[in-house]
Amino acid sequence: MRTPLFACALIAAIAGLSQAASVDKPLATPTRTTAAKKAPPRGLSDATIEQIIKTKLAKSKIGADKFTVKVQGGVAYWDGKTDVIQHKGAATRMARTAGAAAVVNNIQISDAARRKAAHNLTGTTPRAQVKHADPVAAQSK
Repeated sequence: MRTPLFACALIAAIAGLSQAASVDKPLATPTRTTAAKKAPPRGLSDATIEQIIKTKLAKSKIGADKFTVKVQGGVAYWDGKTDVIQHKGAATRMARTAGAAAVVNNIQISDAARRKAAHNLTGTTPRAQVKHADPVAAQSK
């Protein structure tokens, strides 16, 4: 009775050691997508962060909304109005990737944009439909 129990324990210990040795190896090499998700550089001055944000804003579609941004103490403060609800979130992400430690987003969304978003959530707007093959028709051929 002891011998089978001892044999099982020995096999489990050997299996555990072989798995522990494989942990030392990297699971995957870094790819472009993981490298692109690096944390933003910290320790930048407020003026530098603000300039990076303004450069990104000028190249972006949300630049048409004429948002204003000010950086103080590493915190980006956004002001302005928009008719596109997604632009508010895009502004926050833009400031984060530019190196802001925090973001205070005071961008106001218009009532028309809020109504449109609420209408889209009710499901009354037709969505793209995917046509699936009819399994019965495919079998009869």
